[in-house]
This record gives sequence, structure tokens and C-alpha cells, in this order.
Amino acid sequence: MNILITGAFGFVGTNLSNAIKNEFNPHIIAVDILEPNNHIYNEFFEWKEINKLDWNKIDSIIHLAGKAHDTKNTANEKTYFDINLGLTQQIFEYFLKSNARKFIFFSSVKAVADQVKGEQLTEEDIPNPQTAYGKSKLAAEEYILGAFQNFCQNDFLSHTERSRSVKKIYILRPCMIHGTGNKGNLNLLYRIVQKGIPWPLGNFDNKRSFISIDNLAFVINQIMGKDIEPGIYQMADDETISTNRLIRLIAESKNKKSFIWYMNRKMIHAVAKLGDIFHLPLNSERLKKLTESYVVSNKKIKYALGVERLPVTAEEGMKKTLKSFG
Repeated sequence: MNILITGAFGFVGTNLSNAIKNEFNPHIIAVDILEPNNHIYNEFFEWKEINKLDWNKIDSIIHLAGKAHDTKNTANEKTYFDINLGLTQQIFEYFLKSNARKFIFFSSVKAVADQVKGEQLTEEDIPNPQTAYGKSKLAAEEYILGAFQNFCQNDFLSHTERSRSVKKIYILRPCMIHGTGNKGNLNLLYRIVQKGIPWPLGNFDNKRSFISIDNLAFVINQIMGKDIEPGIYQMADDETISTNRLIRLIAESKNKKSFIWYMNRKMIHAVAKLGDIFHLPLNSERLKKLTESYVVSNKKIKYALGVERLPVTAEEGMKKTLKSFG
């Protein structure tokens, strides 16, 4: 089994490659910007070198490379589209011309909605992203589906190319992924608790979906090793975790007492608006990510895999991540 992973040395790529190695011991090819000194990949190619790859020897492609959501809102829209759409177009064209059978694209729930209306987000919700990040991810999804449809309907395909059309496309929309090596708002919360700073947003009672890297790796290994129905799938743990509960879990991981203040919500929103103007650590975007409810359904992927539950509970996965921070 020969697998190509783009964005190979990021947090997700590093963890997934280890999980795939442990499960299948395949030949894994890394595509990224720079090569670190130590890694488990069998080969490495820079993006400018991917034309040198022997694409017909590749069985599956996992496309992780992309520009993550910038909560500081400093990146312009063109940058998101150049990377999230541009790199996807580039790698998917190679996939269509190759003998590779499976293409796994990592999109995001933000390609569908920045705020969940109703009880939970499902694959049936009509995408309506509001940020450049979400719009660029949705554009990449639409490109993949459109290009693949044209490929399959081409009446001029040769016999060899028709045999290649037995390809499977998986578009995965994860919510916030966490695990060893994780970066982002989870680290911000961890530092707050570690320093003994009271959490002032206790009045924002919410429910948030996360997905642990272990559950994500389980799904990927299932897709790689079995004949799973292709399609668009949301990625989330079975349970939600509130931000207040997350603060308590962090404190428990440090053997500390949690300090949660229930401050006036209007005052907190006013402080966040000042953060937008003066580029403070707390701004409106970060406040929304920390306090809003965002529940993501994972029923479709569990049905496709034939499982009732994912192997790791939300709190088990979070505790493992927090332990890695220590």
C-alpha cells in the first residue's frame, strides 16, 4: 500500500501517519514545504517537486495541506483561496490522471456554517460559510465534486482511464481536532488555567463538539482498509464538552482548583469589541469560538463504518490531549 499525504508534517499529518503505519505499515510519501530532521515517512517531496512523483504507484491520497482559520483576522481572502483551493486543484488533477483509488480531502465544518442553527449541524445543512476560510474550503469541495463528475461522464475515456474511474472520493469535515502537538485556542485555555488566572466567561454555558486525533485516526484507518461508501462526512466525537467543563478538565490535569467567574455578558462583549480594535488576546472572533454552542452530528460516518460509537469518548480524548501538554 502506497499512501501520499500532503501537509504531512503538521499536527494532523504527523499523528495520522503514525496511526496508519501502526495499522498497515504502508509506504508513505510526504508532501510539504520543508522536511524536518526526524520523521517516519519513506519519501519526501516539496510541492514544486510533485511532478517527479510516480503517481501510478500511489494507492491513496490524503490531502491535509491548507491554510488554517486565522482567529486574528490578519490574512486576506486571496491567501485562503490560493492555498485551500489552489493546492486542492493541483493535487486532485494528479489524482484523476493516476491509478490511485481513494482521495481523502480534509475540509471543515466551517465550510458549512460559522454558527449552528438548531440543535446540531448535519450533512444535510445547506452550506453558507461567512469567513474566507470557510468559503475557500467550500470552493475546494465544489471543485473536487465537479471535476470528478466531469471525469466520470467523459465519453472519450480510454479503457484504461475507465478502469481508473473506480475511484472513491471522501470529503471530511472535522470540527476542532485535538491531540498531541495541538495548537490553537485549547493551548490558550491551558495557559490561563496553568497560570491560575480565573476564567471570566462562566456565564456563557455552551455545548461544543470536538474530535480527538485518536477517533480521527480510527476513521481514516477504516476508510483506508475497507470499502466504505464515498461521500461527505462530518467528523466529531460522540459527546460534547462545554467550555466550563473544559476549564475544569484542564485544572484536573494540573491538579489545580479551577476558578470560574460568572461575569456580566454585556461587559465581556464590550471588552471583545475593544480587542477587535486594539488587537487584544480576546476579540469577537475568539470570544465566539470559546463560548458559542457548536454541536456537530457524526451519525452519518458511524453508519457508514457500521459502528455505534467511536472508540474514544470526548472526555477520554480531551484528558489524553491535556496530559500531553504537561
